[in-house]
Amino acid sequence: MSHNTNTSIESTPIAESGPWAVVGEHPNAVTNRFYTYECVQDIVAFIQRLVPTKPEVAIICGSGLGGLADLIVDKIVIPYSEIPHFPKSTVVGHRSNLVFGTLNGLYAVCMQGRFHSYEGYTTAMCAFPVRVMHMLGARSLVVTCAAGGLNKDYSVGDIMLIKDHLNLPSFAGPRFPPVGHAYDRQYIMKMKEIAGKYNLQLREGVYCGLGGPCYETIAEINMLRLLGGDAVGMSTVHEVTLAAHCGFRTLGIALITNKCLSDYNTTYEAVHEDVIRISELKADELQQLIFDFVDVLKNNDPENQH
Repeated sequence: MSHNTNTSIESTPIAESGPWAVVGEHPNAVTNRFYTYECVQDIVAFIQRLVPTKPEVAIICGSGLGGLADLIVDKIVIPYSEIPHFPKSTVVGHRSNLVFGTLNGLYAVCMQGRFHSYEGYTTAMCAFPVRVMHMLGARSLVVTCAAGGLNKDYSVGDIMLIKDHLNLPSFAGPRFPPVGHAYDRQYIMKMKEIAGKYNLQLREGVYCGLGGPCYETIAEINMLRLLGGDAVGMSTVHEVTLAAHCGFRTLGIALITNKCLSDYNTTYEAVHEDVIRISELKADELQQLIFDFVDVLKNNDPENQH
């Protein structure tokens, strides 16, 4: 049975007066100085009072892909607005809920909506829900996203397993954990086996994370292709970087929702409405793959054995 929580605790509006006003920061900025371990502990304690069962798998839904949470049974739905210290998603196609419940026999937490740096959040704020879900008990992470196809062999509607990424906004960062094996090879192979049952061909490639919110210029697309990129988007890389630091085993899946421009004479431009439309058209297919993958976790992952 679906259950929406009611609580008197509300998220603090970002632009309220605070110490950032003293140091001259933008009023809508949430900087890393205000992202603390104690904040995460507060969030975890709040959620544990509402959700007594520990999740074993965490899922982050990309643009238009939040319907995966509809497959969860015995749901507990917590809107982001009711969680202390939690930001809010402002992007169309992101529902802004944490959904807990049973997915194909495994207890799961699903993020319906993620956070992006172009919404005014720092990379730490974009990624910190990963830490929350790990502290709640999850040890496997499935990250989905909508992406533009850089690889000229890709078509709109293709599903790409992420084998690696280019984290361009974070090239200058001083405190990065090792991420050379951030995407679990065993998980990738298992997902390919699942796709084979449905005669689906999955792509496998490198995801490029940019800051957004604008789509890429032709020059940027050509650069990313030279760097070895196969798909490009505005999310995922911060979450997966933190997931590697936490020790998550991670599966990354990118749905190709548009072809990237390569011709200055073309009249086509990518728009977010098309991204949502393609995501919704392919949602059932992607959701079935993840549903079956959770069954593999339940039966084969030692950490999920009881």
